[in-house]
Amino acid sequence: MSENIEDVCTPLAWEGEQPVAISGHSCAYATKSIIPRHLAYLATAQDFQISKRKVAKGTKVIEVAPVDLSRVEIPVPCPATQRKVVDILDRFDTLTKSLTDGIPTEIEARRQQYEYYGDRLLDFPRKAGATRSMFWILDIGSMSA
Repeated sequence: MSENIEDVCTPLAWEGEQPVAISGHSCAYATKSIIPRHLAYLATAQDFQISKRKVAKGTKVIEVAPVDLSRVEIPVPCPATQRKVVDILDRFDTLTKSLTDGIPTEIEARRQQYEYYGDRLLDFPRKAGATRSMFWILDIGSMSA
């Protein structure tokens, strides 16, 4: 149940051994024919989203009844293929999360690096006769107001 169609049937794969509690607007499925995370990934796929829209009911509060959800057909490849798909999607998930989390950190690190090297590159040794005043460099005396 949700106020928008996108959040209805949000998947969660419980892979633990201990019992788990769920609320009244949740569905729990126990099956040996599909790996839980594979089912969770399937529930985010475009084909499932289209099927979900067909069985969803409501306007302000949208829900999908378990009996209607059970009629939605999904592909169930062999366990080896499911594991392969899950491994690939897990890697993509990890990569995208690390990029999202890592980019601001990386930008800050590059900013600090830029400041550090900028300061070092512009910090020339001050030798006698090697420095000039801004007045001399800009020839301020010849500028008119």
